[in-house]
Amino acid sequence: MKGGVPMYKVDDVLESWIDTGCFQSLRFVQQLEERGKTRERRIEMYPERLAFSENDKPEERSAPRPLDDGSFFFFVRTQDLVVGETYEFGQYFRPDRNPVVIRVLGRERVKVPAGEFDTIVLQPVIKTKGIFSEKGEARIWLTDDSSRVMVKMQAKVSFGTLTMSLTSVRHATPPEQVIANAVDNR
Repeated sequence: MKGGVPMYKVDDVLESWIDTGCFQSLRFVQQLEERGKTRERRIEMYPERLAFSENDKPEERSAPRPLDDGSFFFFVRTQDLVVGETYEFGQYFRPDRNPVVIRVLGRERVKVPAGEFDTIVLQPVIKTKGIFSEKGEARIWLTDDSSRVMVKMQAKVSFGTLTMSLTSVRHATPPEQVIANAVDNR
């Protein structure tokens, strides 16, 4: 994510390593540049022993089938989300921040630099002081189709409202098409 306003710039890169067989996090790296300061969070997860370590500190207990910040929202995108319903999930890797609550607020058509999309609107709430806290009033807009691409995120912050919008999207080539193309090009 990149963006900001004249006195507040953000460049945030999230990387998640996920065991695709059982969908749980193995590693998470966040490189954040904010207000001219740079910091990195590196979290190693050991699901088999319900533990994680952040920035080489001693291990702490994790939630079962742990999901980091990035993989958690990927997981939510795969769920059947019904407007008006509230869901609770206990897989966030820090047990004291569970359950993560996802409220499905409604549907909206939104226009962002990447185009115009029919979306489903979510309000995530995590037991934290950040933008996803109950006081943060964050909203996430996902495309209302099978891909559930995040096209917009908005949160109230101390100095106003922070809005991030999708500027472009490039869909991956399905594996079966990659194989077919390789065979055709022989």
